[in-house]
Amino acid sequence: MHRKPTDVADRKKFETVIDARSPAEFALDHIPGAINCPVLDDEERRIVGTIYKQTGAFEARRVGGAMVAANLAKHLREQFADKPAKWKPLVYCWRGGLRSGSMVNWLRLVGWDAKQLAGGYKSFRREVLTTIETMSPQLDLRIVCGPTGSAKTRVLQAMAARGAQVLDLEDCARHKGSLLGALPGIEQPSQKHFETLIATAFETLDLSKPLYVEGESARIGRLSVPIPLVGRMRAAPCIEIEASAEARLAYLLRDYAYLGDDAELLATQLGKLKEAQGKETVARWQAWAHARELSPLFAELMALHYDPHYEKSQSLHFAQWTARLKVSAADLSDEGIDRAAEAVLATNCK
Repeated sequence: MHRKPTDVADRKKFETVIDARSPAEFALDHIPGAINCPVLDDEERRIVGTIYKQTGAFEARRVGGAMVAANLAKHLREQFADKPAKWKPLVYCWRGGLRSGSMVNWLRLVGWDAKQLAGGYKSFRREVLTTIETMSPQLDLRIVCGPTGSAKTRVLQAMAARGAQVLDLEDCARHKGSLLGALPGIEQPSQKHFETLIATAFETLDLSKPLYVEGESARIGRLSVPIPLVGRMRAAPCIEIEASAEARLAYLLRDYAYLGDDAELLATQLGKLKEAQGKETVARWQAWAHARELSPLFAELMALHYDPHYEKSQSLHFAQWTARLKVSAADLSDEGIDRAAEAVLATNCK
């Protein structure tokens, strides 16, 4: 009997979403919440692909079929061993073809009401791009700005804790957005998964309410903020957090304390500023990095590198920069950040 494949919009009706692709494909991007149960692992997929090119489809299916059967048996013994008779999983692969189809057939033979995602991951990917493109122009954005060390991300988090709608792009990107913004031991996601995280966040929004986002550049680390979202951000009203250089330095020394754990990596990153700041200045900064003297290093980075470019970049990137509202932050302690969050929420910008 013909079964109509399930559409992307129906995926949330299933208690389990299974990604039948290889681990490498899954790592690049996947439907949020999906579990990876590959019918071919990375090496097996390479072998089958090579046989297909060199010998043809029949031999590739014969060899691949044995691998698929072995992997399905393993999943039945392990991952699916405790699933009840009424379990209803949704399975997808790259295009909704043989890999997910094979798993669905076996799961249905067992007695589970398994369904195949129509179009596979490719259909989900199209939905991600469509969501970002269609929703970005509808967002009632508020851009939270401030020079380096203004605790903008922490302020946004405090606002979210108070019930505000917040899009934390740096959290999605796993990066703080500056030259020294890489997080220790944490890789940035792929560009595709970054966009998936943004689209997933969009799905939960109430478009009738403001959405607060940090005043990011078009790139966060090696990732690009989607063009439709960048365009909407550039046109949105701005709220600037104003804090003294002393308060900002104290915050940076807390927030970036981990940079002192790898002096060589820090010095290497600072070396990228030689053309802009000159060899002598950067050599001094690198000496401080090696000595783990972060206080003078951060103070000069603020004064000579970040602050001089801040005003120019903001006025260039945000059309409403000159009309920005300002929120003073006397200090950037936990209590000071809470007060700043409440002050931002109290602003009335349109």
